[in-house]
Amino acid sequence: MILINLLPHRAEARRQRQKAFLAALGLAALAGLAGAALAGLVLQQATEGQRARNAYLGQAITRLELQIREVAQLQEEIDQLKARQQAVENLQAERNLPVRIFEQLLARTPEGVLLSALRMDGERVQLGGLALSNERVSDFLRQLGQGSETLRTPELLEIKLAGTGAAAPAAAASAARRPVEFSLRLQLPPAPGASAPAPAGTPRRSAS
Repeated sequence: MILINLLPHRAEARRQRQKAFLAALGLAALAGLAGAALAGLVLQQATEGQRARNAYLGQAITRLELQIREVAQLQEEIDQLKARQQAVENLQAERNLPVRIFEQLLARTPEGVLLSALRMDGERVQLGGLALSNERVSDFLRQLGQGSETLRTPELLEIKLAGTGAAAPAAAASAARRPVEFSLRLQLPPAPGASAPAPAGTPRRSAS
């Protein structure tokens, strides 16, 4: 019977398997390192790309904020110009108001009526004068109430016989054709740009 010693062959096979295992393990380690390096490179590129996008967005936001500030500044300048224009228009209207009042009074004062006093108090005008009769005063009131843009809502305050201080009955004054003294009040249109009445204690425009 022939005996064959297989121990050296088994040991050699074991060594070969160990070498193959170590080689596979090394390849796996290399593959893992390569994958990690590739993943790190991809992550770095993605991070750099995101940083570039963030920088671009930051610059765009800065430009947009600058444009918004410029627009706000332009709007403020426009508002200031509008306010100045409105102030000039209000001042012009304020200066022209007495002229318009006199023009309206001249056009609506009938014959036989003489105005002797005019007083402006805020948005009210008070007139005083003489008339040949009550009828002339009534005619004057009718003329003032006919669609004037400047003088509105005429209101008779007082009427009396001229030089006596006594109230003038309509029939007696008309029959005797005696002159009468009268005073009346008119309402002016609101000043341009006025949004609310002036508070108490605020000085008002006045002229006499």
